[in-house]
Amino acid sequence: MGQLVVSKQAARSGRDLNDEVTQYLTFSVADERLAMSITAVKEIIETPQVTRVPMTPDYIRGVINLRGNVVPVVDLGARLGRGALTLTKRSCIVLVEVQVGEEDRHVLGMLVDEVKNILDIPPQDVKPPPEFGSEIRTDFIEAMGRVEDIFVIILSVDHVLSVQELASLRHFTDDHVADVEH
Repeated sequence: MGQLVVSKQAARSGRDLNDEVTQYLTFSVADERLAMSITAVKEIIETPQVTRVPMTPDYIRGVINLRGNVVPVVDLGARLGRGALTLTKRSCIVLVEVQVGEEDRHVLGMLVDEVKNILDIPPQDVKPPPEFGSEIRTDFIEAMGRVEDIFVIILSVDHVLSVQELASLRHFTDDHVADVEH
């Protein structure tokens, strides 16, 4: 008969051993290894034909048709200030759900250079993001995961692909273009 083995620490906190380790999808963007919680990932697809949308920021690669739905695609390299990614045979789109407001969630695509693997990182190896001061944005970093002797940046998907921020940039672009036309 199978018996569930629970550590003393997990038993005290009311969690089982499975709750202690979190899984992260790792991928590369501009030769940098990044990660995100596997719970944010809906699907990983080959890079389909992306339709460019005029008057959008450079990091909006365009939109794709996903089973009849229009899904925006963010070039993660451009979004993180690493420059637009060059499509290769390993490039793919990671589809994620991002929180919009209290209840709504939207599916967005993240263009990445390559999906690597899924890592199990125990909580003691997940550290808070570094503090660089107010001049450097770190709100897109959820945590730093220590894997062997290196750190992997764990992205906060809701901040990297913030629908509100993307929408406000769109309004800024619209207003700016309207001002130029008048």
